[in-house]
Amino acid sequence: MLKVSNLSVSIDSEQGEVRPLAKVSFEVRKGETFVLLGESGCGKSMTTLALMRLLPDGGRITQGSVQLDGEELLALTEAQMQGVRGGKLAMIFQEPGTSLNPVLTVGTQLGEVLRLHRGLSGTAATHEAVQLLDAVGINEPAQRLHDYPFQLSGGMKQRVMIAMALAGQPSLLIADEPTTALDVTIQAQVLKLLAELQRSRGMGMLLITHDLGVVKQVADRVGVMYAGELVEIADRAQFFSAPAHPYSRKLFAALPEGRRDAGRLATIPGSVPPLTTAFKGCRFTERCPARHARCTEVAPAWHAAPSGQQVRCHLYDPAVTAPVAAHSDDSPATTPEVRAPAESDTPLLEVRELRVHFPIRRGLLQRTAGYVKAVDGISFSLRAGRTLALVGESGCGKTTTGKALLNLTQASSGEILFGGQRLDPHRKEGWQAVRSDMQMVFQDPFGSLNPRMRVADIVEEGLLALGLESDKGKRRARAEAIMLQVGLRADMLDRYPHEFSGGQRQRIAIARALAVNPKLIVCDEPTSALDVSVQAQVLNLMRDLQQSLGLAYLFITHNIGVVEYLADDIAVMYQGKIVEYGAAQDVLRRPQHDYTRTLLAAVPRLQSLAAEQQ
Repeated sequence: MLKVSNLSVSIDSEQGEVRPLAKVSFEVRKGETFVLLGESGCGKSMTTLALMRLLPDGGRITQGSVQLDGEELLALTEAQMQGVRGGKLAMIFQEPGTSLNPVLTVGTQLGEVLRLHRGLSGTAATHEAVQLLDAVGINEPAQRLHDYPFQLSGGMKQRVMIAMALAGQPSLLIADEPTTALDVTIQAQVLKLLAELQRSRGMGMLLITHDLGVVKQVADRVGVMYAGELVEIADRAQFFSAPAHPYSRKLFAALPEGRRDAGRLATIPGSVPPLTTAFKGCRFTERCPARHARCTEVAPAWHAAPSGQQVRCHLYDPAVTAPVAAHSDDSPATTPEVRAPAESDTPLLEVRELRVHFPIRRGLLQRTAGYVKAVDGISFSLRAGRTLALVGESGCGKTTTGKALLNLTQASSGEILFGGQRLDPHRKEGWQAVRSDMQMVFQDPFGSLNPRMRVADIVEEGLLALGLESDKGKRRARAEAIMLQVGLRADMLDRYPHEFSGGQRQRIAIARALAVNPKLIVCDEPTSALDVSVQAQVLNLMRDLQQSLGLAYLFITHNIGVVEYLADDIAVMYQGKIVEYGAAQDVLRRPQHDYTRTLLAAVPRLQSLAAEQQ
C-alpha cells in the first residue's frame, strides 16, 4: 500500500543544515500495522510529516520516493496533495488539545473533512458525523457535535481526532504517539478502537511510539529509528524474541518492569547526536557498547540477523571479522555522601482524613451551589527512605493530594503531620519551618523551570528564599556540588533551561529540590514525558539519592512499570478516595479492589520479555 524509498529531508536552520531523515525505506501493507520506534529526535515524526508533505519552514525533501497505492506523492502539486491529505492518507496527531480548533465545535470540524473529501453537507454530513462519533465510542454523539474541544476530556478529544481522520475514509492512517498523554485505561480503549476500525475498514496503519508495551500489543512489523536512519526492521515476534541491533537491545534493557531486584537499570550514555552532524561511520557508535574500529570509519549496510530481521550494523556483516571491543557504559552515577537515617518505625509523614473540596459557584452573587470533592478523606503514612506510589487515572485527585501536602493547594479539612509536628493548612505557623524539608518535582520540567533564569539561579533560589545561605560563594559551591550529585557538570550552571534535553531538565528540577536538603520529595509524574532510556537515567538517580540520603518519595504516576521498580507501597486512588493501600508486591500481584484489577489489566505488559532479558 505504502512504499517509501530512500527518503531524505533537509531543513535550513541557524545552526546549519539539519538532516532529520537519511535514505529511509520501508513498506506498509494493506491491513498491516507498521510501528516506528525510537527516542525523541530520531526522526519518527519528521518521517510522517514528510509523507504528508507538511514539512516545517525551510524543510525540503532532497531525494526519495513515496508511493501510495502506486501513486507517487512527491510528484503531486500542492492542490493535488490537498485531495490526498485527509482523504487517502490521514493523520492523528500527538496532542489532540492543540490539534483541534478551540473556537469551532466538533460538528463544524468534522463537517469540514466530510465536505472536502466526500462532498457531504447539510443533513447528510450531520448524519455521517454522528455515525463517526458513535463508531469511535463517544456517548450521545448527536449532542457532542455541538460541544467545543475544551468541554471534552483528553480521551474524548483523542477519539474526536480519530473520527476526523476516518471521515475521509483513508486507506492509510498515520498515528503519531496517539496514546502518550492518556491514562492506561483510556490508552487501552483507544488502541482497541484503532485495531477494530483497522480490521473493519482494511486500513494500513503507520504508528509512531516510544512505548514498547504498545508496540508489543499492536504491531505487525517494527522499524527502529536512530538519528534519522532506520537501523532495524523486523516482524513483531522476531523483534521481541531477539532484538538484534545494539540500540534495540539497550531500549529493552532500560525498561523498569520486572527489574526491582536487579538493582540499577541499564542506560544508554549520552544522547541522540545533533542532526547537523556530517556522519562518517555508524551513527550509534558513540553510545554503542559493542563498537570497534570499523564503526567509526564506515557506515554499516543492511544485513540479515540470525533471527531473520534486517539490521544496519557491522556485527552482522559476514565480511567483518574484527573482534568486538569490551565496553561498559553502565557505570554508577556520582552519588553524594551517605546520610541515611537510623532505622525507625515512626512515620516521617502522616495524613489523616485529608479533604480538598472546591466550591462550585453559580448565579450573579456567585453563591456556593455544591463542591467538587477532589480529595475526599484519604489517610496514609510514609517513613524515611521509602517510596509510596500514588496511582490512578487523571482527575482522581493524585496531584491535588501532592500539592495539599505542601500547602500549595489548601486542604479543606484533615490532619497533616510531618516529623510528628501537626501542620494546619489554615495557619502559616509551622509551615515555614518545614519548607526546606518538603519539596516537589513537577511533571513538566520545561514548564516548571523559569526560562529567563540561569540554572545557577534556579538551583540557588530555594537557599536564598528560605534564608538557608546568604553567602553568594557558598550558594554557588552548594549548587556545583548538587549538579555533580544529579549527574550534571558544574559548568552547566551558567546555561538556560532551553539548552538542555528533557532528561537533563528533569535532573535540574531534582537538583533544585535537593538544594535545600529535603527529607520528603513529592514527585508528580516526573518521567511521563521521557523516553525509556532517559527514564532509566532518572530512575537510577532517584534510587541512588534515596539510598544515600534516606529520602522519602511520594511518587505520583500511572506508569505501572515505574511503580513496580521504585515503590515500596502503593495507594490506588479513584474519585478522590484511596480504594486500595498496601505493600507494592501485594497490590501488584494480588489486587483486591475491582478498580485496581481494571487498572492493571489495561497496562501493556512485557513481563515475559523482562524475564528473558534479565
